Amino acid sequence: MTPSTTTSAPITPLKPTHQRVAQHLVDGLTTQDITTKMGLSPHTVRQYVRDIRMSVHCPPRCKPHVLVHRLLVTEQVALPTTDRATPELNAEKRLLLKAVAELSSPRDIALAAKIAPADLRSALDELLDETGAADVTQLIVLAHAWHLLGTKPTGTVETGAAK
Repeated sequence: MTPSTTTSAPITPLKPTHQRVAQHLVDGLTTQDITTKMGLSPHTVRQYVRDIRMSVHCPPRCKPHVLVHRLLVTEQVALPTTDRATPELNAEKRLLLKAVAELSSPRDIALAAKIAPADLRSALDELLDETGAADVTQLIVLAHAWHLLGTKPTGTVETGAAK
């Protein structure tokens, strides 16, 4: 399984502009949405997202929902709130939720969630339906609001060496 992070070096606090971009990511905006809203070029927004990934030690190709989880768990953006009731998730669904928050590769998510890779899509669709989330990024944001996530990612390598 590929670790979700590569170092336990201190998280670099985000600059104010980066923090605004990060908050927009948590709010579910796309690069194009952020470009329009902030009046920045697409190239600048992509560079800011790369900078944000580096600041929170996310691999360059991690999925947006993994980056959002890292931003929330490292307290780089405000913890979201919701008035939606916290769903009752069984142990298997909580394991899937944690895997989705921390991993990008469908194969790695399935292995961490202890489900067959072929069953991942249906299990994830069921989790989205049960939580009322529109997509995986919103699922991660809601899970943080419900305090279902929030611990340090498990892929952190304490020595800085590969696991």
